[in-house]
Amino acid sequence: MRFLFVHGTGVRRARHDVLFARIRDALTARFSGANVSSCYWGDHFGATLSAGGVSVPGLQQTRGAADDLLAVAPRDRQAAEWALLLTDPLCEVRVLAEMGWAAGDGFSMPGVRSAGAEVLELLSGLPPCPEVPDELSQLLHDTGLHGAYPQALTDIAYAPEATRAAGRAEDDASAREFAVAVARGVVAAALAGAGAAADCTGDERDRLVDVLTARLGGDARGVAGRAGAVLGNLALRMTTQPAFNLWRGPLTTKSTPFLGDILRYQARGAVLRDLLYEEITAEPGPTVLIGHSLGGIALVDLLALAAARGEPVPGVELVVTVGSQAPFLYELGALTALAPGEPLPTGFPRWLNIYDRQDLLAFMAEPVFPADPRVTDDEVSSRQPFLPCHSAYWKLDAVYDRIARAVAEIA
Repeated sequence: MRFLFVHGTGVRRARHDVLFARIRDALTARFSGANVSSCYWGDHFGATLSAGGVSVPGLQQTRGAADDLLAVAPRDRQAAEWALLLTDPLCEVRVLAEMGWAAGDGFSMPGVRSAGAEVLELLSGLPPCPEVPDELSQLLHDTGLHGAYPQALTDIAYAPEATRAAGRAEDDASAREFAVAVARGVVAAALAGAGAAADCTGDERDRLVDVLTARLGGDARGVAGRAGAVLGNLALRMTTQPAFNLWRGPLTTKSTPFLGDILRYQARGAVLRDLLYEEITAEPGPTVLIGHSLGGIALVDLLALAAARGEPVPGVELVVTVGSQAPFLYELGALTALAPGEPLPTGFPRWLNIYDRQDLLAFMAEPVFPADPRVTDDEVSSRQPFLPCHSAYWKLDAVYDRIARAVAEIA
């Protein structure tokens, strides 16, 4: 019996040689005298960044960058802070409520009204629907936040955290800091409430904060002060956008072989299928094809296209797909050889599809070809999470045992 292995996405020569040696040894141990070969295609047909990745924003800046999210650009820091505010619009107000101000001991004198209380009174007195041509009203309409603004105003003005923070802001400087925090909270609550209806740039967002801050007695272009300083570093470490921005270049270039091979195959898969046909027909005799991941997609496409032409690939008795996306692409209408609902053509060989349910790149074939006796699924488990389970198949005795049973059934 002849076996031909076709590797999957992201595999290059060094990795291929390790995998193939493992597969060859396992198959020859079960099939005495078996002819086991491999079709290595990674160097010739695998994806590369032909221009060195210059299309990736920020790639040059992140090359050699230290693992320090605190070194990101100011705009990334602002994006992180606002990501945190959108999750919890009261987070900065809550910090001020708990930490107090250096000007006092955190307790107001009996009968003395704090400066922060005046800020809160101004906030609660703002009209929920400012009249046109008021700048605030215009901004709210331009950004799509006019519908969410009234509730945001109420949520912040009457929050217990705001009341507590207002009482601790005893002097004018503390009140100005508090005014910025509540203004940012209102804008964040409006953005969160508007959801997908929001149409707001960073400049518009900042102007909204400035306008609200000024109406609360604070300083235009005010910053969040100590609350922002406390939460800024936390935001950088907890939110994903700064990390994505910092590591987009390295992540993109490192993932190019893995994702790029699939995309390249979808666009220019004919050349790989031609190579597979040459490899399969280079030697006579019954052949078992074993395709991992993208290798399985290419084999299913090749065999189905050939059978549909009335010219089945000669010698192929069984195709084994392992951790393959072919069934999923079929459902999506993205499988080259077959449209959704179209049956496997006459002349297509028996198909054993092996999958691990922890493998997010593995899919079941039987449910999408329910009436076809040629198609069989078999589940295995490496007890590994994704991504390690996608490569762990080749160390599982169950994979080779199932192939051996399938071969025995066609003998």
